[in-house]
Amino acid sequence: MTIPDTNSVRRPTSDALERLLRGQSRTPHDVLGVHASEYDGVTGVVIRVRDMRATAMSVLLDGQMFEMQQEHLGLFVRFLPHYAPSVRYRLAVTYADHTDTIDDAYRFPPTVGEVDLHLFGEGRHLRLWEKLGAHPLEVDGVAGTAFAVWAPNATRVSVIGSFNDWDGRAHPMRMLDSSGVFELFIPGIGANALYKYEIRALTGRIRIKTDPMASMMEQSPGHASIVVQSGRFAWGDGAWLARRTDGDPIREPMLIYEVHLASWMRGDNNRLLTYRELAPKLAEHVKRLGFTHVELLPVQEHPFGGSWGYQVGGYFAPTSRHGTPDDFRHFVDTLHLAGIGVLLDWVPAHFPKDDWALRRFDGTACYEHEDPRLGEHPEWGTHIFNYSRHEVRNFLLANALYWIEEFHIDGLRVDAVASMLYLDYGREAGQWLRNKFGGRENLDAVSFLKQLNHNVRSLHPGVIMIAEESTTWPKVTHPISEGGLGFMFKWNMGWMHDTLDYFRVDPLFRKGAHDKLTFAMMYEYSERFINPLSHDEVVHLKKSLLEKMPGDVWQRFANLRALIAYSITRPGKSLFFMGTELAPHREWNHDASLEWHLSADPRRQGLDAFMQTLGALYRGHSCFWRRDHDPSGFAWVDVADKENSVLAYARMDGTAHAVVVLNLTPVPRDGYRLGMPSAGRYRCMLNSDAEVYGGSGYDILPQMETEPYPYHGFPQSVVLALPPLSVMVLLPEVMDTVQRLDTAMKTSKEKKLAKPKKKSTKKAKAIKKRDNKT
Repeated sequence: MTIPDTNSVRRPTSDALERLLRGQSRTPHDVLGVHASEYDGVTGVVIRVRDMRATAMSVLLDGQMFEMQQEHLGLFVRFLPHYAPSVRYRLAVTYADHTDTIDDAYRFPPTVGEVDLHLFGEGRHLRLWEKLGAHPLEVDGVAGTAFAVWAPNATRVSVIGSFNDWDGRAHPMRMLDSSGVFELFIPGIGANALYKYEIRALTGRIRIKTDPMASMMEQSPGHASIVVQSGRFAWGDGAWLARRTDGDPIREPMLIYEVHLASWMRGDNNRLLTYRELAPKLAEHVKRLGFTHVELLPVQEHPFGGSWGYQVGGYFAPTSRHGTPDDFRHFVDTLHLAGIGVLLDWVPAHFPKDDWALRRFDGTACYEHEDPRLGEHPEWGTHIFNYSRHEVRNFLLANALYWIEEFHIDGLRVDAVASMLYLDYGREAGQWLRNKFGGRENLDAVSFLKQLNHNVRSLHPGVIMIAEESTTWPKVTHPISEGGLGFMFKWNMGWMHDTLDYFRVDPLFRKGAHDKLTFAMMYEYSERFINPLSHDEVVHLKKSLLEKMPGDVWQRFANLRALIAYSITRPGKSLFFMGTELAPHREWNHDASLEWHLSADPRRQGLDAFMQTLGALYRGHSCFWRRDHDPSGFAWVDVADKENSVLAYARMDGTAHAVVVLNLTPVPRDGYRLGMPSAGRYRCMLNSDAEVYGGSGYDILPQMETEPYPYHGFPQSVVLALPPLSVMVLLPEVMDTVQRLDTAMKTSKEKKLAKPKKKSTKKAKAIKKRDNKT
């Protein structure tokens, strides 16, 4: 058949063709690909392909090769009679030095459906990461990668990468209806390919952006997104997830070890360890010390290590500093198999102004507010998410669920919640706008946080949501139905600051600061709290925990042991930043490993032994955690002895209880009478002044009998010898036995649950009934 002249073949509209040739087309498929056509009374199809590097091109179809004509520079065309637009064809593309046989990216249907677009537009697509981003898959039996990105105000979006010489003319994407989502399936591209988006703004300016939904990213200075093949990791934590779903973190032990992975431990020559190298070392370490969870400072990709991860550049990408997404999955799986939960710092309050990332993504304020009074944090030099925009809320909601579902994260600690709640946060008068009711509350952020917590709790029972909220905003951890934000826990920043302020005081003057330790109980049950001694308290010239303490070296270590024991034995869950167990003199350095050589020092060995004993004591006795957030779980025994700087309180779980006594001066106190909740014999289960922990070894009775002598409002009391700068934990001897038996039963029950279930028997039903009663 004679090849029809290009002028005779049905042409696209001049407007569509001009937009394509000028690099301004939102709908390149109007011109490119296969379209129904007619020539000389014969129906068929016309195929157009654009490749600026090609010198010749042919259509391969049914074993034949049909030469194409060059219609414009780089634009080739061919009419084929008697074929329908559904025809499957390939292309032979000749370049200066070789010929490639490829599939045409513009002959494939969209990979994002109408329902997906509708849900995204409403902010309700909770598995958005499965549609936007880059996904290797097969379409019509052809392997390639589907790309999709939201850029509603762009006049053109192109996929660029090493596969097309980073040329934005090669693979322009189509906008799907009016959704703002651009999409293109590119055959022949698979895992590990580097790519970015070239975006033409309304102003004509070209912007090169990384993919907001990228699963993996190249390290600085490249910042390219990386195509990742997902769904191949073989998880082994099924039993862990089943227990998590049925669990109740509010009434379970929670002792959290906060970790910055890049500086927890490093290899030779300061080499960063991989996720796979870190996992077994970290799991063994925290389990030995009695921790139940680790909390990771943000592992989402971030360009600047000095931000500790809080300046996120890739919200869906575990940082490639330590390996691939599957390597991070292995990290989480390893900790789960060791019985350790994994919490993750999550940063929805702000994002950095890096021009390659979210900032003015399509040339407009896409993810942020246009007005700097709403869209910028003047204190941090970052942008604020526009929580009123459905697509932005969807981006964040899906991101939270992504870490939970794709990486089995057990909880999110939401960073800087206070900055989200208040429109005037960190601003002077005139730098902020009031809400529609004239107030300072960010109503859109409040709505977003409620939606976030509702979705997580509904879809993933047992997953923990924690607010880092530093103000008196009411009902942060109350149910949404009661006007609360719906978080499970909140960091108790007031307790942290008051406690550290107290421990800084020279013991000679602590009687004047006594209320700093007691005041927190006045509001303890207004929220469900976690007691944090976090990374923020050991940087920026605040000194390490050890160096905050007054006195000589012995006194500083004694104070540190007392601080740790006080945090763990009082109401609320507890969090400690990594390195607390090493008691370094220097502040934390994010660019170097913890000072592990300190572990050879006898004082640190004593502290390590103390933390092991304390962790085991905490986990083994439910009175320290079952009723953390119930007033029935705590009672003051002696709160008023300011003169001696002595505090005593009882932790209770029904009749099971423990008495904690703190002597916070270096003066030992013999003959100290203390009321006791029950009559009988008590055993000292922990004395922080014991020689094995680095203490003075002050002589105390390991057990004592109560006397029928009323004291502190109790009908019985004991006389104690209080060691200097110490914490003592006393348990009724009979209760200690009951608790140890109860713990043994629970451990046995957990082991049985981890095994494959067998058919129920009458005996098994009876045991279950007994356990439920217990």
